[in-house]
Amino acid sequence: MNSLFYGDNLYILREHILDDSIDLVYLDPPFNSKADYNLLFKEQTGESSGAQITAFEDTWHWNEEAERTFQDIVDTAPAGVVEMMTAFRRFVGLNDMMAYLTMMCVRLVELRQVLKETGSIYLHCDPTASHYLKILMDTVFGKDNFRNEIVWKRTSGHSDAKRYGNIHDIVLFYSKTDNRTWQQIFQKYDKSYTDQYYRYTDPDGRMWMSGDIGAAGLLGGGYTYEWKGITRLWRCPIETMERLDKEGKIFYTKNGIPRFKRYLDESKGIPCQDLWTDLEGLRSWHTERLGYPTQKPIALLERIISASSNEGDTVLDPFCGCGTTITAAQKLNRQWIGIDITHLATNLIKKRLKDMFDLEPKKDYQVLGEPEDLTGAENLANQNRYQFQWWALSLINARPYGDKKKGKDTGIDGYIYFNEDMGKVAKGIVSVKSGNISVRDIRDLGHVMDREHAELGVFLSLKEPTRDMVKEAAGKGLYRFKLTNKDYARIQILTIEDLFKGKKPDIPYRISTYKKAEAINPTTERLDF
Repeated sequence: MNSLFYGDNLYILREHILDDSIDLVYLDPPFNSKADYNLLFKEQTGESSGAQITAFEDTWHWNEEAERTFQDIVDTAPAGVVEMMTAFRRFVGLNDMMAYLTMMCVRLVELRQVLKETGSIYLHCDPTASHYLKILMDTVFGKDNFRNEIVWKRTSGHSDAKRYGNIHDIVLFYSKTDNRTWQQIFQKYDKSYTDQYYRYTDPDGRMWMSGDIGAAGLLGGGYTYEWKGITRLWRCPIETMERLDKEGKIFYTKNGIPRFKRYLDESKGIPCQDLWTDLEGLRSWHTERLGYPTQKPIALLERIISASSNEGDTVLDPFCGCGTTITAAQKLNRQWIGIDITHLATNLIKKRLKDMFDLEPKKDYQVLGEPEDLTGAENLANQNRYQFQWWALSLINARPYGDKKKGKDTGIDGYIYFNEDMGKVAKGIVSVKSGNISVRDIRDLGHVMDREHAELGVFLSLKEPTRDMVKEAAGKGLYRFKLTNKDYARIQILTIEDLFKGKKPDIPYRISTYKKAEAINPTTERLDF
């Protein structure tokens, strides 16, 4: 079954992915650019500063964890990999870059292990570390298995102070062996090429270039016969010549020499090169854009998947982010496995799969690593309270708010939006608690609701509420929804166990947390590369 994993991809690669089981790997890991990757949600109120969550910090430091990972490489990796990483350590030093390369190395070794002999891997990176990663890939996969360094022009122009504009990314393409899966794909001709060679136009506007139909000097010979008073060696038999002439695909020079019309709209294009200038990066006006800052266009992944896999093959993305690899694989009838270390990403992917393909977890694919019972929820809360908070919010489709790691606690963990009368957007405040709870938490939620002018409040907890908490919540009164004249409890308390049983907050019709992804029409023709 197609699978979406929450968790550390190193552990999942080692414990859950079989060796020699993956046909294609695409990974777009953090670039060590010392930047925080913010997951941006669909805005409802015009706010921006509070609507950013640091999904993960793209900064590594040489610390005890990095040292332990390096020792893991020394203990388990092939000798050549150990020697290269030791050389890196001497040359690069014990710094952030070395921590990043160590993190990447141990995962690349595992990715090679799970690849089939016919498999390929595409590593997406930028110039920050691409030169180091190229050496690392040579070491892990073998320099003889290097296929291409693909340059993707992701934007048309960029203004960078005191340097040339940075407008491209690098995609490193390797295979596990020389016996790799490969399908020839094509790019459209550049306009300069078509202007130069497709100089002729039929009355109906079809552009074409002149092609030689004679076979003089052609290896393999041809067919000798007379055609309209001219006898020579032709590339096709006379029956084909007659058919082409009836179809209007033959034209004649001033000297009466037949030539073949090569129509532009019948050409596949040029075999795909290692410079990709025809796939535009996502901009704010693109309907495909979901607001995830590192999101890649689906056409980029379609090209890679179409070239290096067959229908039914399994595609793996160990840093799947907002799920572009997964959606491209689904669209192209491939099996897929996605891994991400944040519940923010996995929840976005589930929503995207629903919007685009009407797929449901458990029914159409499996989600692994998320809590499935109260014990699992407690374990997640003990491991990482932020991940627990984001997971709990996803159960009621609430939007996470703020970044508790970087700012003070505002008393707000999430928002729920809904439409009120006259097109007004109303909101509810969500508070999530994984530890001990008391009536004070309900009072605090009430104060936050008053401060934020919120109509409703939802309190989510692992533990059962006390009688005083239930009484305090009831004392906050009711909210009347004007469109239906229905009353709703202003503060509603739900436990994680309630949510597992299918109970949901009783609130008016909500506005979606995420931007809706465009549905894929299964009858629509796929892009012809």
